[in-house]
Amino acid sequence: QVQLVESGGGLVQAGGSLRLSCAASGRTISGYIMAWFRQAPGKERVFVASIGWAGRNFEYADSVKGRFTISRDNAKNTVYLQMDSLKPEDTAVYYCAAGVVRSSSERQYAHWGQGTQVSVSS
Repeated sequence: QVQLVESGGGLVQAGGSLRLSCAASGRTISGYIMAWFRQAPGKERVFVASIGWAGRNFEYADSVKGRFTISRDNAKNTVYLQMDSLKPEDTAVYYCAAGVVRSSSERQYAHWGQGTQVSVSS
């Protein structure tokens, strides 16, 4: 069982940047596809980005392409989400997830963190 803990959220002005971290424990993440999802108030949780186990295959939601970058450091058992040019519509709770199949569907991810709040002011 892998446990995931997100950090790095906060309040930022539009146009600013944040870097989220997802620290794993219990098992190495090297064999997992890692992903970020987000859930805005009153909305369903949606896919943001995923990264392959070797850090070479990426997928991004259209809404964040060119602004967000997912990366991983398997030696540190940590996944990151660099968020630049933030917009008010990026405001959400951001979740880290681990799975064995690369997918934008949350059903393919068995392990989840508790989430970290990102708020972007206009």
